[in-house]
Amino acid sequence: MDKTRSRVRPRTDDDVQACVRVLAEVHRHDGYPVNWPAQPGDWLAGASALGGWVADLDGRVAGHVGLTRSAEGDLAPVLWAERNGTSGEQAAVVGRLFVAPWARGHGIGALLIGRAVEEARHRGLHPVLDVVASDTAAAALYERLGWTRLATVEQRWSATQVVTVHCYTA
Repeated sequence: MDKTRSRVRPRTDDDVQACVRVLAEVHRHDGYPVNWPAQPGDWLAGASALGGWVADLDGRVAGHVGLTRSAEGDLAPVLWAERNGTSGEQAAVVGRLFVAPWARGHGIGALLIGRAVEEARHRGLHPVLDVVASDTAAAALYERLGWTRLATVEQRWSATQVVTVHCYTA
């Protein structure tokens, strides 16, 4: 990847609208997120309590990732903790990862994940994530980067929606 053309930096409040535009493009192209949030800017900001980053490519916001503590419904931290005889509070959840369709093929997803993992480890936390099983491109990326699938589970998201989710650990 041409590093002069891209960089990962902390997300600012000024980036949120550009991130929402990219997220809308990803949603139309890939169906992520599965359920479009009522307040997409808040959805992005809420998923970055430990950090949020954007990738710029040629001066345009091209991707996003967030890092949070484990929350109710996050399966990967629980599975990782059970496997390692520790607490899920020692995990950090990588989430809200997306790259604009026009910016793919430049290693941006790997750069964003790398930045979130670096921050988790800096805080003494272990990075984990959940991904919808139908998102085969994302699962392939995590596996190329050496992440380990902990389990594949059915998760009830609402009274009428059950989703198959892969849980990964770095």
